[in-house]
Amino acid sequence: MTKTIDGGCLCGAIRYRIDGEAVFSSTCECRSCRRASAAAIVPWLHLSSEQLAFTAGKPVEYRSSPPVTRTFCGRCGTPLTYKTESYGPMIDVTTCSLDDPDALAPIAHLWTSHRLTWVKLETGLPCFAEGPPSA
Repeated sequence: MTKTIDGGCLCGAIRYRIDGEAVFSSTCECRSCRRASAAAIVPWLHLSSEQLAFTAGKPVEYRSSPPVTRTFCGRCGTPLTYKTESYGPMIDVTTCSLDDPDALAPIAHLWTSHRLTWVKLETGLPCFAEGPPSA
């Protein structure tokens, strides 16, 4: 049986479904994610874009840098996805837009070299100065 996870934006205009397991869940502290979300840390699920289907509404796309496209709800502004050309067929989905964000806890902190000085990471999770280590 395939695991199904549902989520959406704050106002409910955008709904999505993820079929199958995410590759991994992590937090990001890079400057770009912080600015896009107005938050110190953004948790993400990394999965195949084929697993993600929007079931209600259509998110707005924003090209935040030449290789990166982010999506969000055009009505309430909730950040939803992050896709960079280097990911190939993979995409990130904001963990806290899930109906049950506790279902997929992060396994690592990424881009900690950009961490705000007042953020203290005492979770015991691995911390990477930049992105995840290469496989």
